[in-house]
Amino acid sequence: VVSKPLSTLILMIINRFFSGVLLALLLAAVHLHLSAQQMPLAHDPVLIKQDSTYYIFCTGWGISVLSSTDMKTWKKEKPVFTKAPEWAVDSVKGFKGHIWAPDISYFNGEYYLYYSISAFGKNTSCIGLATNKTLNPSDPEFAWIDHGLIIQSIPNKTNWNAIDPNLIVDKNNVPYLSFGSFWDGLKMVRLTPDAKKVDMDITQIPTIASRKTKPGMPNPPSIDDNPVEAGGNAIEAPFIFKHKKYYYLFASVDYCCKGIKSTYKMIVGRSKSVNGPYIDKAGFQMQYGGGTLLMKGNQNWYGVGHNAVAHIDGIDYLVYHGYDAHDEGKAKLRISRLKWDKMGWPQVEIGN
Repeated sequence: VVSKPLSTLILMIINRFFSGVLLALLLAAVHLHLSAQQMPLAHDPVLIKQDSTYYIFCTGWGISVLSSTDMKTWKKEKPVFTKAPEWAVDSVKGFKGHIWAPDISYFNGEYYLYYSISAFGKNTSCIGLATNKTLNPSDPEFAWIDHGLIIQSIPNKTNWNAIDPNLIVDKNNVPYLSFGSFWDGLKMVRLTPDAKKVDMDITQIPTIASRKTKPGMPNPPSIDDNPVEAGGNAIEAPFIFKHKKYYYLFASVDYCCKGIKSTYKMIVGRSKSVNGPYIDKAGFQMQYGGGTLLMKGNQNWYGVGHNAVAHIDGIDYLVYHGYDAHDEGKAKLRISRLKWDKMGWPQVEIGN
């Protein structure tokens, strides 16, 4: 038997060790990718937890609802509405019950679910509100109560679009509703103490984020085959989240809803006041085109956006949808952990 030099044996051991580590990392990456691809179909998701159950509300007929006990396996629940609200049918021509971009919060001892009624590419839009004492369908007190219209946008009258609502309550317990898509950009209104009505002059609604770089600029024209009426101010889906001393405004820019051609991405800015101005990392105001990139598409997801942030059991989650590059660009639920850097800026945790 010819013995190998000690140096050769050491090299063989090292090579086998690192080959094993590399294989383990590769298998972990494949598992993570496959797990992500197997997430359920979802568009514009928001997340909340009651007791031991997580609930997702998202765009769909009557508002789609999913539930899970582990955030991995999701069960489809009955929709919030079994038929289209009559007030919405009367308010938006052609509306048949497909409801967009809900927002779920626990406020004043109830669950508040704001939702959007609209027609694609138009600002013939409304935001409504439904409340419930519980999210558990088996609870005897489970019943969605619709409170109807909260705010409405009207073509040629309002240079904003009443969709994509998000409730935020400031440090003085005053509720505000941010919303908006294209047109002049993202808006915010103060609500009554019960958060069921607007409590300000809607002709004086401030803009909190826009792609337009100067005040008073006209809406930019639409591009490519996008709706002409909406213009090219491609920003929507505001979500305001309080972390330590700052309010963080998340928004989605560029284009959703195009499958493999989607270019959706997420930006963020922050302010010590809920009313803004929201400033990005570079010091630019979001109302004048600012916004630090948080996340964009990659080889696995063509576009990512319309996010919510949920603080659950001490962990901050970024909840959004992505267009699956390996499944014909279908919109699927994505949930990633958020971490915060030393300067207090959010980052999507590696591996999500």
